[in-house]
Amino acid sequence: MSAELGSPAGRAAGRRATGTTAPVLPVPRAAAGRVRPLWVSVEGLNGVGKSEAIRAVAAELGPRCVRLSELTDQDGDTLPGQVITALRSTEDVFLRTGYPVVETLAFLALKVREYERLSEGDLTGVEVILEDRGVDSTAIYQALILAAQHPGVQPQALAERILATMAPWRPAPDATVLLTCDREVATSRFAARTGRVLDGRDLEVIEQADVLYREFARAHPDRFTVLDVNGCSRDESAKALRVAVEDLIQRREAVHAS
Repeated sequence: MSAELGSPAGRAAGRRATGTTAPVLPVPRAAAGRVRPLWVSVEGLNGVGKSEAIRAVAAELGPRCVRLSELTDQDGDTLPGQVITALRSTEDVFLRTGYPVVETLAFLALKVREYERLSEGDLTGVEVILEDRGVDSTAIYQALILAAQHPGVQPQALAERILATMAPWRPAPDATVLLTCDREVATSRFAARTGRVLDGRDLEVIEQADVLYREFARAHPDRFTVLDVNGCSRDESAKALRVAVEDLIQRREAVHAS
């Protein structure tokens, strides 16, 4: 496994467009004469329209793209699906079982497995790996859940520590696209889609995650692109994501060619 596949590098871009901040991408590492695909994770609150946009973009890109489904969407007969099913036994919307350290390690182990399996595969002709929730989501949500049990601990520092601890085995992606919209709109969509009634504890996690995602984007401008899709239709959100992904691919190719 190459530790370079998802390694972030480069300086802050300083380039801004309406509703978007774009990163400078790292120089890709060639392997056996080929450039590894660009690894892009797509993040955002539940209900922001992330998964639908990813599916639409992956379908448009065709064989140029490998799409990685969110862990919670894995088939039940797969190892990730079995682990998620076990964590769902408490019926908690954020898979809280009362053992947050164990939950964190389980999610990260599944992410490492996903990374290793893909790294070993034949990616000929693939330009981009489009991941529905990456290690940033794991770090952010689990940091919030862990911090709730340890008053005084700063969630952002804890999230950064989770990422740093896992970096040798599961590096951060080359680029992360964060979809944002009005939190109440996203929460309403999420509740309607799942048929769940979110309690105060759930809403607190969502509110904190919204803040922490934005803080993460500001702290890592070298790899985060922020897309404001508030008020956008599904097609408009997918189009915005497609433009962002194509831009990331083109700029990476330009860096590699220089």
